[in-house]
Order: sequence, then C-alpha cells, then structure tokens
Amino acid sequence: MKSFAKLPLLFSLFVSTAFFAGCSSSNSGKVNHTEFCRAKYETAEELFKKGKYGRAQDKLEDILSLCAGTGYMEQSQFLLAESYFNLEEWIEARGEYGSFIINFPGSPFVETAEFRKAIASFNMEFRVSRDEANTTIAMRDFERYLSNYPDSPLRDSVNYYYDLLVERLAEKEFQTGRLYLRMDKPQAAVIYFKEFLETYQKSKRRREALFLIAQAYTELDQFEPARNYLAQAKIELPEDDKDVQKLLAKTEKKIAKAEAKFEKRLKKDSESKRQQKEEKQMLN
Repeated sequence: MKSFAKLPLLFSLFVSTAFFAGCSSSNSGKVNHTEFCRAKYETAEELFKKGKYGRAQDKLEDILSLCAGTGYMEQSQFLLAESYFNLEEWIEARGEYGSFIINFPGSPFVETAEFRKAIASFNMEFRVSRDEANTTIAMRDFERYLSNYPDSPLRDSVNYYYDLLVERLAEKEFQTGRLYLRMDKPQAAVIYFKEFLETYQKSKRRREALFLIAQAYTELDQFEPARNYLAQAKIELPEDDKDVQKLLAKTEKKIAKAEAKFEKRLKKDSESKRQQKEEKQMLN
C-alpha cells in the first residue's frame, strides 16, 4: 500500500535535559555515565535532524539499553518512534509509540504519540483479499485517541482517516459479494450485498452494489426483490446522470427478459407434467 504523505512534525524536538550528575574526580579523566548518555543523545538528535534516521536509531537503542535513570530515556524513546515513522516503517513505529505511551504516560508528548501511533496503524499493509486485522487495529487506535482526547484539534483528521478505514471494510464486503456472483453463487452474493447496503450506506460502492444485488436476485428468479432494489437505485442515484439512466433501463430490460423466460419455462414444465400425467393414466 502506498502510504499517505508523512505528517509534518507538529512540535519541536525535546530540549536536551540538564546535566544532572557532577563530574567524577578531576584526576580520573573519565567521562561519567550521565555524560556518556548525554553525548549519545546529542549525537542521535543531530543525526535525526539531518534525516539520518537509521544511524540515529542505533544511538537511541544504545541509550534505551544503557541509560536507565539518567534522564535521557523519555526523549530517546520518543525520538526512536519518530525515526521509524519518518522511515515509513509502520509496524516498528507503532510499537515504539506504544512503548512510549506505556512508559511515560505523564509526558507532554503522549497525546502526539497516541495520534502518530494510530497513523502508523493506518499505514500498515492492507489488501482487500486478506484479513482485515490491520484495519480493525487502526480503528481501535483512533477510537482510543478520541476517547482520551475528545476535544483534540485533530478530531477532523481522525474522522478523515477513520472514514477511510470504514471504506476498507466496505470494500472487502463488496468484493466478496461480487466474487460469489462471478462464481455463479447468487444466493451467497445476495447475503453479502444486503449486509453491505445495510452497514455501509455512505460507501462509494453503493451504486454498484444496488445493481449487482438486483442482478443476483434476477439470477435466482426472484424478480420482485430485484425490482425493489432497482427502484431504490432510481431514488438514490442522480437523474441527470445519463450513464446511470442507461444502466437502469438496461437492467430493467434484463429483469423483464429473465422473467418472461422464467414464465415460459414454467409453462413448458407444466405442459410436460400434464402430458406425463395423461400418459400415466392411459397406461393404467
């Protein structure tokens, strides 16, 4: 899946923390632990600013492994998540933002982390033919964000992404129904199209679904529901769309032709049964 363009950074990077520990003995000449971690972080931050995210990650991973209690863990965890985000490594980015949220719930940047976690989920691989697990994960992440920050100025953005996720689910339902129709299984197709039309009323596929369910009912020789869905299409679809009107007229003719053929077949079957009955009576 081609991911959406990266969001611009909405905030400046963490200001490096103050130097906490004093120097060790002036005669030792050794850099103490806090100074070591500060130097690591400053190097990582500089690499990040230059867009060298992979190299920054190495330094940040070292800090997370070696620098507990030095005051550099919070910003390192967040910067690591940001580096994965900018590299479009969405699974890793989501994981690092999740770790940041758990480990630093009081951080002033936790709201941003939750939003970016949801964006990373949105951008994880999605294919209609596969399980929709990634889609439902992303939906939960956005729902959690809005639950935690109902007054967020990013609400419109969240709703935009959420609607796209809903459309993914709609597309899967639609494609399944169409597949059954192509496999000459109109009864199964009807089930999926009915669910689609009831659940995803704003989907861009609704127009096609109305015509396809009418087709499926026609193939089942159920002409009344076929006409009912076609009538629904007439109500919902624009009257000034010439292509739509042509398709409506064409579908009406198909239904009428199929019904006439069905009635002819019924009449023929009835006549055949009558003759068989008469022949049986004559033999008796």
